[in-house]
Amino acid sequence: MSILTLKGVSQQFGGLRAVDDVDLAVEPGEIVGLIGPNGAGKTTLVNLVTGVYKPTSGSIEFDGQRIDGLKPYQISRLGVARTYQVVQPFPEMTVLENVMAPATFAAGAKSVAEARDEAMSAIEFLGLAPQKDVLAAELTLAGRKRLELAKSLAMKPKVLLLDEVNAGLNPAEIDVALEMIRAIAARGVTIILIEHLMKVVMNLCSRIVVLHHGAKIAEGLPLEITRDERVIKAYLGNRYAEANPGGKANG
Repeated sequence: MSILTLKGVSQQFGGLRAVDDVDLAVEPGEIVGLIGPNGAGKTTLVNLVTGVYKPTSGSIEFDGQRIDGLKPYQISRLGVARTYQVVQPFPEMTVLENVMAPATFAAGAKSVAEARDEAMSAIEFLGLAPQKDVLAAELTLAGRKRLELAKSLAMKPKVLLLDEVNAGLNPAEIDVALEMIRAIAARGVTIILIEHLMKVVMNLCSRIVVLHHGAKIAEGLPLEITRDERVIKAYLGNRYAEANPGGKANG
């Protein structure tokens, strides 16, 4: 059974149809890439899954339960976590305190001690233990991105939605982030990845979904997607297709 299923999901903002009749089924353990040009509806789709918006039409099921219409905190407690493209930790709180917050309010830790243990587990897993008492405001961008991952991991997610977690990172930092995402997936967490860097998508994802003007225009294996004429025209461009005839991304 699919862990996440979207059927005919649409989102209308006035005269703008930001998400247009999208069907999607995500299987447990998958890493699914969600790509498309700016304004394609990728983040709006994540906002629909996580309860920020209620779909104008269609349905969303998570782990056999319909979740469209639930509040974000209710969805997160079921096991859906997300990161944000623009990371905004609590700047005057330490790394540990930042991660304890979702452990308490999303994962439902029964005590401060339990929240601290859950937070430390996520912090150690992502290599942040040396910075646990550092204020979030003092972290580098790469450190804040890693903190964002730790916060989401402390929520004990079954599904994790990553919104451009590599944005702004240099190549070496991206390589580290790739290993972290693989390590999270190895723990059994299903991942949906919004990403513009094709190097990341091609290296991580078992399947790719492409949105354009809110609609799903393609879905398939990475090599299939990079050869799809609709995707090349809408997003990748002929230059990418010519530089990567075998579908391999170099950057």
